[in-house]
Amino acid sequence: MLEWSVEVLAAACDRVVVAVPPGQEREPDWVAGGSSRSASVRNAVEAAPEAELVVVHDAARPLLRPDLVRRCILAAAEADGAIAAAPLTDTVKEADFSRRVLRTLDRSTLWAVQTPQVFRADVLRRALAVDDSTLAAATDDASLVEVAGGAVVVVEAPAENFKVTTVADLRRAEGILADRC
Repeated sequence: MLEWSVEVLAAACDRVVVAVPPGQEREPDWVAGGSSRSASVRNAVEAAPEAELVVVHDAARPLLRPDLVRRCILAAAEADGAIAAAPLTDTVKEADFSRRVLRTLDRSTLWAVQTPQVFRADVLRRALAVDDSTLAAATDDASLVEVAGGAVVVVEAPAENFKVTTVADLRRAEGILADRC
């Protein structure tokens, strides 16, 4: 799955740095990941000090398309960052810890955030310059940029940009890739 994403990113980016489990680094652009997702991003960003713009992408979204990367890069020019996302189509409920529904949220303003996430490098570096517990609590890098005062815009992603987390997801991804060939 990693190779699929790297191939697309290499076509759109000057350099691709990959954070991998410690011990699996390959010189020069495969670097040791950190103790959390955002710590891994911080390690990858540190490996590219020349970068002015950073594209963060999870290998768990292997069906990345070049057009989505380009649209996110273009949108980041208008803000501190741009994130791929899908508008929510399901009704969304907020519930307490006992699973009692508290309220129904207005889905017209809600988006399911994905990757790629593109940021001005200086803004992302500042956002990542926090303690490890803050990095570990972050579910994405856009949230760190937001907390640091950065402006982030949403770029609508195609349905194929889903996250592969289950065997069923993997089978679906394999089917889509087979259709592309």
